[in-house]
Amino acid sequence: MSRNLEVRWLGRVGYNDGYWVQKKLFDGVREYLLLLEHPKTYTLGVRADRNNILVDPATVGAAIVETDRGGDVTYHGPGQLVGYPIIDVEPGSSMVPRFVHGLESVLIRTLKDYGIEAFSLEGYPGVWVGSILEPRKIAAIGVKISRGRSMHGFALNVSTDLTMFDHIIPCGIRDKTVTSMRAEGCDASLVEVGRKVSLYFSEDFGFQNTEYYGIDDPSTLSDDDRLDSATPRVVKSGTYPIQVGVSKISTRMEKAGINLGNAIPVRDRKPEWLRNHANMGSEYRQLKSLMRSLSLTTVCEEAGCPNIFECWADGTATFMINGESCTRACAFCLVDTSKPRPLDPDEPYHVAEAVEKLGLEFAVVTAVARDDLQDGGASAFAATIEAIRMRSPEVGVEVLIPDCKGDETSLNVIFAARPQVLNHNVETPLRLQRAIRPSASYARSLSVLARAREFGLVTKSGLMVGLGETMDELRAALRDIHEVGVSIITIGQYLRPTKNHAPMIRYYTPSEFEALKRYAHSLGFAHVEASPMARSSYHARKSASALV
Repeated sequence: MSRNLEVRWLGRVGYNDGYWVQKKLFDGVREYLLLLEHPKTYTLGVRADRNNILVDPATVGAAIVETDRGGDVTYHGPGQLVGYPIIDVEPGSSMVPRFVHGLESVLIRTLKDYGIEAFSLEGYPGVWVGSILEPRKIAAIGVKISRGRSMHGFALNVSTDLTMFDHIIPCGIRDKTVTSMRAEGCDASLVEVGRKVSLYFSEDFGFQNTEYYGIDDPSTLSDDDRLDSATPRVVKSGTYPIQVGVSKISTRMEKAGINLGNAIPVRDRKPEWLRNHANMGSEYRQLKSLMRSLSLTTVCEEAGCPNIFECWADGTATFMINGESCTRACAFCLVDTSKPRPLDPDEPYHVAEAVEKLGLEFAVVTAVARDDLQDGGASAFAATIEAIRMRSPEVGVEVLIPDCKGDETSLNVIFAARPQVLNHNVETPLRLQRAIRPSASYARSLSVLARAREFGLVTKSGLMVGLGETMDELRAALRDIHEVGVSIITIGQYLRPTKNHAPMIRYYTPSEFEALKRYAHSLGFAHVEASPMARSSYHARKSASALV
């Protein structure tokens, strides 16, 4: 039976986000090699000596994290290629040393391609250059192997700021120095080195098939485009409907390899299968009147959802809390990006009142991103869930949440409220993330879903199509989403709201949606909504019921 390796170049990823993604992949069945770089972070292995940290990391702009890998203290930061292999490891008494030596071999082969002669050093895991008498460490290795699966991995210094190692005793070794490919006279990009590593890794560890997907090459980006996913950009003010401008969106899409010459003009007539007919009957008018009387906002209106007439005629709606203005400017979204107002403390109770008056059996609550708030708006989610249950204890609640900047405390506030379904959308395959969601992160979104699943919640996510992605990329994203524990997936057609938003490249046919639906079911998703008009909360009650 052939072995398949999923390789993902994730770009810059906060350490905890990377940890939660690999932890949930570790619990799965597919084999992965995650390639990425971290913001400035010092990590401690299970046997680390804290005395090997010589300064307060905060004084040099770094975080400190305790991990469950082997080894002592090491540094991760920009310019360093980090590899996390989550693969099945052949059992045996020498399992860990054999795996470590395998990683060393991969890195030694990679460095040789760049004219750098490297070697392993008995008793010192990692990869070294120079001479046996005066070795310089160019790559650190620290792994965890449990139940025949591996976690953590290696860190290869490509163009790392080596002064950051001056503040620790790297790996607890006092008498040996640290170096990088750049310090050894070789300038190479992380993406280029990562591709070579993935090639040799696949060969050396016996994989017959390798699928590589990644974000756009960071070496092609300006400083303004480079995003550290540990600290997403905060949009403090803007102009409706989107702040960044279509020219910048187009530039990002082109950098991601999208041919905008194929874009569909905004005014082009839609295919027959995408034409919804307005039905402003009594149910629609009643719901609209109720929303206005309680000063509530719905994402149905704010995002220009094409299903508004169907859903409102059915007496259902998706409530949007935390105000009307979003602090991010995603290239696909119609929601206002002007400066947000203070939160309305009565908003949770107004939502609960509306749910009761509408006689809903299932309520969906979402929110704008509020990076200006310390908790990202998490407490308002919890308060709204509690308010709904106080007035209508039999009503099921689904929440569609932002990433709260990956803050564990904030996310746990929402998780602890225990919604019936926790939804967070990945939106696009990996390659398009920076172009379409410049203040978000593919890895962070997977991390949010992984954490929620670890908390014991039913998780849900969504993808939109038509932005220039390929079917292979969509299938890879579906695999990633399922592998972190997601049970429900929605797949729908992207429709360009205005000429100021991301261009739409093509329409998917109903038969293509059916093919995606069949593929998602084959992966094991419990419920799949895949159709031209599918949106995040479309048929939400039906999808939740499928898991009962």
